[in-house]
Parts: sequence; C-alpha cells; structure tokens
Amino acid sequence: MLKALLHWVLNAVAIILVSRLIAGFQVSGLAAALIAALVVGFLNATIGFVIKVITFPLSIITLGLFWLIINAVMLELASGLVPGFKILSFGAAFWGSIVLSIINMIFRALTSEKH
Repeated sequence: MLKALLHWVLNAVAIILVSRLIAGFQVSGLAAALIAALVVGFLNATIGFVIKVITFPLSIITLGLFWLIINAVMLELASGLVPGFKILSFGAAFWGSIVLSIINMIFRALTSEKH
C-alpha cells in the first residue's frame, strides 16, 4: 500500500516537472497533479491497454513508436477530464508523454529495491 502511494505521489511530481519543461502542458497545482496522476493511470490501465492490444501490429511495424501517440492521446483525454490539468496541443501531449515516461523511468529506478 505504501509503495502504491509513493508511486502515485511520484507520478504527480513527474506531471508537475513535465509542466515546467514542456510548453503547452499546464498543471495548476499539486492537487490537480495528484488527480491527473490517478486519471492518467486509470486511462492507461483501461482504455490505453485495450488500444495498445488492438494496435499491437502497428506498434511492431513502427518499432513501438506508435505507443507514444497512444500515450499522448491518453494524456489529452485526461486533460479534458481533470480541472487544472490542461494540454494545449497534440505536440505538447506528444513531447510531454515522452518526457513523462523518462521521468517515471528515473523515479522507478531510484525507488526499486536492489538485492
């Protein structure tokens, strides 16, 4: 349970960092970032998963790059649902999804248990 809370907070921090790095990616505060992290996670686990399964052949052809577009669409969808979380263009969503993935990879590497 504690690990899930840590990942949720780190995802919110990652969203705030992306909003500072990518023009057109806006978060009004920590509360909006926490809600956005929940909504993005839920969308990726449900709709995003289904879309990734359906478009798997296209993802193979594009060497996985199509998943970046799917992630950008999930971010745009979340921005339409969460007050205080706004993405102004698809380009901002696309680059934001790339930066968000990199930041989350770094956070996962820092918080993973090493034996």
